[in-house]
Amino acid sequence: MAQTAWAMLPPIITIVLALLTKEVYMSLIIGIFSGAMLFTDFSVLGSIIAMFEIMADKIGGNANILIFLVILGILVAVITRSGATRAYGEWAGRVIKSQRAALLVTPLLGIIIFIDDYFNCLTVGTVMRPVTDKFKVARAKLAYIIDATAAPICIIAPVSSWAAAVGSSLPEDSSIDGFGLFLQTIPFNLYAWLTIAFMFFIILSGRDFGAMAKSVSESEEHFVVPKEYEDTEYASVAGDGKGKMVDLILPLVVLIGACIYGMLYTGGIQEGKSIADAFADCDSSKGLVFGSFVALAFTAFLYLPRRVLGFNAFCDGFSAGFKAMTPAIFILCLAWTLSGICSDKCLDLGGFVGQVVSTNASVITFLPPIFFLVAIGLAFATGTSWGTFGILIPIAIAILGVENEGMLAITVAAILSGAVGGDHASPISDTTILASAGAQCHHLDHVNTQIPYVFVVALCSLVGYVVDGFTQNGWMGLGVGFACLVLAMVVICNRVSAART
Repeated sequence: MAQTAWAMLPPIITIVLALLTKEVYMSLIIGIFSGAMLFTDFSVLGSIIAMFEIMADKIGGNANILIFLVILGILVAVITRSGATRAYGEWAGRVIKSQRAALLVTPLLGIIIFIDDYFNCLTVGTVMRPVTDKFKVARAKLAYIIDATAAPICIIAPVSSWAAAVGSSLPEDSSIDGFGLFLQTIPFNLYAWLTIAFMFFIILSGRDFGAMAKSVSESEEHFVVPKEYEDTEYASVAGDGKGKMVDLILPLVVLIGACIYGMLYTGGIQEGKSIADAFADCDSSKGLVFGSFVALAFTAFLYLPRRVLGFNAFCDGFSAGFKAMTPAIFILCLAWTLSGICSDKCLDLGGFVGQVVSTNASVITFLPPIFFLVAIGLAFATGTSWGTFGILIPIAIAILGVENEGMLAITVAAILSGAVGGDHASPISDTTILASAGAQCHHLDHVNTQIPYVFVVALCSLVGYVVDGFTQNGWMGLGVGFACLVLAMVVICNRVSAART
């Protein structure tokens, strides 16, 4: 069943079941088991063993990410208990006077936190959720804004974990500088740029459509915290500590700074490497663990001597933070397992896609739009953008070679753009899951409300990449893509009434 169309079945089963039943956990488990059945030639006992072997391998390989999530959850719980988040909310309530202003501050904070999408989703959600709740912003809309900022800003930021991942996706024997190629793709990453522009349009115009319009309308009439978050540790703790705004800002500044330094350290900055080389060679997951631990230790030294929070209350934040992160961790573990089932060690979905693309390379006139569509489909099916461009970038290099540097940069940009777009829409994407967790929004509500927005931007991006194929000029495609987006905005303005903000 490996490297055949059957490899597409597990992610298709998972996604269809998730959308029909709105039960993510069971859908993932069924999808994983169906993939294991295909891999073991329908041996039930063998499938069970294979499923948990793959799960153990994927969890082991992503242990640092899980540790980072737990530590970040603890940090969030401690800051919440300190009263610092409440103090920030009170300040923001005095300064931010409207729903639109609250929504605008959210992506601006997300743009500042460009270092990593996981960190971005959880931090922005934690800091802004009390403020947006005050103005009855639908949790689904908050999740969309978080999601539309996180990956798109990371994939166009030269200093980020994503830049390192793209650089490491090139074949080992390639003569191309991975970081240099990534820098060339930044202006032509249409989906990222158009998503950011479209998100600000939605915020400023107040014109929501599709499932999002219904969610926004319901929240305006009767704002309700999603049931699964009513009794979480975060929601139940009033934050009766003596914390001030500085007790929120300083831990976040240390967290960002320590994460950046942690990545540079793992990349060999102390061994004499340049900043660009250190980021290109870094282990982002280790850097995030380093940064989160340093920030937690700093917060302890900031709070305990000043009695902002008592020792026992601080320690209670450990279990509270872990519990709050459990749903996201569980979904991530299942999503990683599904990705493992589809990897080259099992069903090799990427190999099948590679065969299809390579076989038809001689008749492909327009590589950018083809790779864009393939990347969207692969990222949507597997829920991983990193895995998608890890599969497709070597194929693009094999087809184009290194001689046509301009076309290669445009094609790789199309791959990165499609990978982010498919990941953005996928219900089993880790970034989508974490955006839901950061906003404390029902996960499938976030998926259903976001997909129409993703479709609009993806369609405009596709037109831009078609133009790239005709002209072999990335700037032309960028201009046409933005022109299409402006046209879409005009149509939306004419057909959708603006909400009160």
